[in-house]
Amino acid sequence: MHKLKLLLLILLTTKIVSAQDLKPTETDALLNVFVTSMNGVPRQGEQIKFNGTKNKLKFSGITNNEGKFSILIPKGDTYDIQYKTFSDVVEYNTIDVPAEKGRYTLDLDIKYDPPKEYTLKNVLFETGKSILRPESSPALNDLVEIMKLKPKMVIEIDGHTDNVGTPESNMTLSLGRANAVRNYLIQHGIAATRVSAQGFGETQPVETNDTDEGRQQNRRTEVKIISE
Repeated sequence: MHKLKLLLLILLTTKIVSAQDLKPTETDALLNVFVTSMNGVPRQGEQIKFNGTKNKLKFSGITNNEGKFSILIPKGDTYDIQYKTFSDVVEYNTIDVPAEKGRYTLDLDIKYDPPKEYTLKNVLFETGKSILRPESSPALNDLVEIMKLKPKMVIEIDGHTDNVGTPESNMTLSLGRANAVRNYLIQHGIAATRVSAQGFGETQPVETNDTDEGRQQNRRTEVKIISE
């Protein structure tokens, strides 16, 4: 997994801030979250999760077109912060919410540039065919959800194979599999103009084709972010 660059700034204030009619209480702090790229561009549709280490409570929010959201979060705990990508949930930092008296607000600024390419996990096909297996649906539904949360995002689906078979048949198979994923997205409400498909056959292996494990890793479907 690519290492995400992260800048985390936590500011504790005594000012009461109203956000979507939310106000801090004696038991809950108001947490204002602002997510941007490393150069300060707001990131829309980012899902940030907070998991309490003591109370085991879970909270999450999704950024709007200004890269912001606000939630109420119980005081007196440390929360693990997670960020959802196409194929994973990344844990990268924590935030302390003090058990201080009074009503206060926490402002959390998160800056990072996620990878532009992902390998989709658990997207599987019938052997030698471009037919998606039923167990691929959860991963593809996650991709659909992310595309809907990020209405400006344009992606390319890239299909890859191992070296079993002829180069020509593998090129055809990889393109057919990439198009199968593209068609799934379109059938579930993603505009066709936002998704393209490419097949690379056996030309871009990530591991050796001399072992079963290596060939399995070479048979993969990748997402490439073209624009956001």
